[in-house]
Amino acid sequence: MDTSLVSLLPPWSTLSVFIGASFLLAVIPGPVVLYVVARSLSQGRRAGLMSVAGASTGSLVNGIAAGVGLAALFSASALIYSVFKYVGAAYLIYLGVKTLRATSDDKAGAAVDAALRAGKAESVPLWPLFRDGFIVALFNPKTIIFFSAFLPQFMTEHGAGGAAATQAVVLSALFVLIASASDAVYAIAAGSIAPWLARHRGAGKTGRTIAGCSFIGLGLFAALSGRKT
Repeated sequence: MDTSLVSLLPPWSTLSVFIGASFLLAVIPGPVVLYVVARSLSQGRRAGLMSVAGASTGSLVNGIAAGVGLAALFSASALIYSVFKYVGAAYLIYLGVKTLRATSDDKAGAAVDAALRAGKAESVPLWPLFRDGFIVALFNPKTIIFFSAFLPQFMTEHGAGGAAATQAVVLSALFVLIASASDAVYAIAAGSIAPWLARHRGAGKTGRTIAGCSFIGLGLFAALSGRKT
């Protein structure tokens, strides 16, 4: 059986529709976009792009999980679904509280504002940003459910049998790539505004307050939302 990358992709007529649908879904602002924009506004463009990298990696893991059938397990077990959902929601709320507490710390706020004004985005630690984005995306069971519902619409008969999971993973990776490019544009746009905010008295603190409230709001939304996708 030919299991090369080309053989695992659907015909161009189907693939083009998949790419178009993926692009439309990616550009519509959702939780990940809001998270990335909040990071970019509060900590700069580089922080936003690193958050995109982390979230994309988490989404890719979810796509692989969907490909090997974890979505069916989530659909069958309310307990497993709820555990993932509430862990992810709790982490978002934790990030929001942490951001708001940093806002009340004059030294921390001043350091971030000074870095943004000077254009020294490298002063912001990158690993925590990647880790946070990864965890936020990973502990979102709706992403796995989405992949399990969306991908089969574009899988073809030559991906059936043993190659079905591999085809799902390939399509998941393509979707994540498209979404990452879209999220990066949001991060760059929001990050371009961050230095301007930092140059205006009190604007940086306001931006961090908005970011913290956004994280908490996203966490509450994730915790209170139902299982429908």
